[in-house]
Amino acid sequence: MDRQLILNAYKLHWLENGKAPVSVYALCKQLEITEASFYEYYSSLEAIEKDVWLAIFRETLDQLSNDEIYQQYGAQEKLLAFYFLWVQKLKEDRSYLLLQKEQFRLPDLYRSKLETFKHAFYDYVTALIKEGYSSSEIKERKYISDQYVHGFWVQALFVLKYWLNDTSVNFEMTDAAIEKAVNLSFQLIRSNTLDSLLDFGKFIFTRKQAL
Repeated sequence: MDRQLILNAYKLHWLENGKAPVSVYALCKQLEITEASFYEYYSSLEAIEKDVWLAIFRETLDQLSNDEIYQQYGAQEKLLAFYFLWVQKLKEDRSYLLLQKEQFRLPDLYRSKLETFKHAFYDYVTALIKEGYSSSEIKERKYISDQYVHGFWVQALFVLKYWLNDTSVNFEMTDAAIEKAVNLSFQLIRSNTLDSLLDFGKFIFTRKQAL
């Protein structure tokens, strides 16, 4: 018995029944293990669900870290490569993830499920942003730079939701959406476009205060 067997059994239960096991006991009965054995690996069924998302993310990064070409990329190309491979990894569990799709309508619920994945993604993107500063792909801005990582998380959620709803052949529309989203985000944080927008916003705010 190991974590992967428990995780696989949990996903299989979803796929065959369209819902989660009613309890840890029910899943353990299916696996023919004791609850004590289960708790050596997971604290709850919810912990398994969090691990599904984190495992897909880690598999994606592990594959990229072993790719010599990826290591030569700049920050923008690395993020594009991440999203393209991440979506490929998500495909392997698409049926299971589509069963979870309804939960995305309950923000608090899906946020808790993505919590560990979110923390790992933040670490990854924070490192990319630092690379972007060094290569001048990303402009460091006072007060604004700390918000970049949150913007990329919103972007990741956009990619995920777009892919879940995508019905195009081989999810070609998702690939196009990824490219456009990443290109736009880097255009904003690299060029003077964002600075111009901020200056305009300050001007409008000042004018309103003066009127």
